[in-house]
Amino acid sequence: MLFEPYTGKSLSLKNRIVMAPMTRARNPNRIPNEMNALYYRQRTNAGLIITEGTSISPTASGVLHIPGLYTPEQVEGWKLVTSAVHAAGSKIFTQLWHVGRVSHTSNQPGGIAPVGASNIQAANSYAWGYDDNGREAFVPCSVPEALTTAGVKAVVQDFANAAANAVKAGFDGVELHGANGYLIEQFLNPFVNNRSDEYGGSIINRSRFLLEAIDACIAKIGAEKTAIRLTPYGGLHEMPHYEELEATYQYLAAELGKRNIAYIHIMDQQSRGSFALPEGFLERFRKQYNGVIILAGGMSREKAERYLSAGIIDLAAWGEPFIANPDLTDRLKNNWPLNPPDRALHYGGAAHGYTDYPTYEATL
Repeated sequence: MLFEPYTGKSLSLKNRIVMAPMTRARNPNRIPNEMNALYYRQRTNAGLIITEGTSISPTASGVLHIPGLYTPEQVEGWKLVTSAVHAAGSKIFTQLWHVGRVSHTSNQPGGIAPVGASNIQAANSYAWGYDDNGREAFVPCSVPEALTTAGVKAVVQDFANAAANAVKAGFDGVELHGANGYLIEQFLNPFVNNRSDEYGGSIINRSRFLLEAIDACIAKIGAEKTAIRLTPYGGLHEMPHYEELEATYQYLAAELGKRNIAYIHIMDQQSRGSFALPEGFLERFRKQYNGVIILAGGMSREKAERYLSAGIIDLAAWGEPFIANPDLTDRLKNNWPLNPPDRALHYGGAAHGYTDYPTYEATL
């Protein structure tokens, strides 16, 4: 099943393999370029490509040198990427990203404080910014400023405007980053969200920001072009588990199902050194959500085939293996060995460690 074409909801793909979003930080001016287009073009053996996290506004970033989707120049730059991917017969969504409190004042315009669901610092987490000596480095996340109620609604519109820009740039859709401890997940977690307005307290209130952002994107570009990534039970960037965790994601599954979005992309964070999805979670989630489910995190060909055959997921995603293996689909299909990635070259830099990893056939 993994290598066969897939048609479901609004997706029509040449196979069921997805390239997951991965930050590569190759855009000092925040504008995509020809090198980015080549990088994604090389990986079009995947049926669906999801781009690196893309800032929805100047204040949304916690990593230097990442691209955005809030200026006309960025839209024009992304057209290079989408054209290259479409020419090779693949589909491409972009991941819309607001990091919230997982940022540093050096990532923010004018050195202002980052914003979050509350003013609770991610004190043991790091952003990629500038240290006290002006050098690029992993720096402790700054104390955030809690978004006002009006500020939350402004960020909702930032998501919607970025979604509209994505469609102008030629993307097939957008995936909201609701995972890994970033802004949307900060609202979901009651240990991080101590708000007393309509966005805090109950499961319904804590889910409101996520659903309003989804609805705003749907209003701009349509449900068939709108998707989201979630990390239930993940702990990255200090997301403690809470009593209503399963109930929260059951509620979200049902609500997102009503909206007929393109897909939900679930990541199992065990592969990132965090918590694993509990046994049976995906099956319980599937009962509440009958749309397209993508699973990422520690994926293998055998695991993907097993989950696909059981109907638990519809598409299988790989992240880091695609960095060093632009021909990952062919390697999986033929059981060819994988290139090991050089993690020192993951972030920043230029073509080395980005577009110069060889295909298997090129090494013969």
